[in-house]
Amino acid sequence: MIAAALRTVTKRFGNTAALDSVEIEVPAGEVLALLGPNGAGKTTALSLLLGLRRPDAGSVELFGLDPRMAGARAAVGATPQESGFPPTLRVGELVDFVRAHFPAPAPAGALPERFGLAGIARRQAGGLSGGERRRLSVALAFAGRPRALFLDEPTAGLDVESRRAVWQELRSYAAAGGTVLLSTHHLEEAGALASRVVVLARGVVVAEGTPGELFGRANAAGVEDAFVALTGVAR
Repeated sequence: MIAAALRTVTKRFGNTAALDSVEIEVPAGEVLALLGPNGAGKTTALSLLLGLRRPDAGSVELFGLDPRMAGARAAVGATPQESGFPPTLRVGELVDFVRAHFPAPAPAGALPERFGLAGIARRQAGGLSGGERRRLSVALAFAGRPRALFLDEPTAGLDVESRRAVWQELRSYAAAGGTVLLSTHHLEEAGALASRVVVLARGVVVAEGTPGELFGRANAAGVEDAFVALTGVAR
């Protein structure tokens, strides 16, 4: 089954094509990384798949349905690139609030424990550090026991220990049959998590394959050199 798909999708903002005739399929059970620099079109692709935007051309599918249908989106957990929380709500209250939207949510207390938030469960969101807010945002994507996770740069701003803890949660989720679509501009993250990588640059797909195939094709010792070889984009 195809969990999500962009089919010859074009999306423009004014005269700029954020995506230009892009074809991407995410089979159920796959971990797919969208790799590319800022402005490559990664966030736009995720927004279309979550029904937050409409394509100007082409079609978008989420579990075979239009992603603007609530029934399709209910099966997906998402972490946006930026998250805003009501500053006076406590971490535990935010977790319970999101859990309440789903018929069979993750057990109470499980998410804070898994994502290192148990010790700050009574802290107000307005007092969280950037890394703590990011871990909370990722934890909330798991609240509804989703069939798929769509994560926009999920480890941005995290320290090494927190990043690897999130990676382990994603690996466990994928090993249990979950589908993951994540965006990143870190080759290391794509290589550590993904079974397949799609490289976007300037709104088009410039490379696709397993991490080993792509990074082997780049044939470069350094991360920066490898990315330039794959995309032609220096930064």
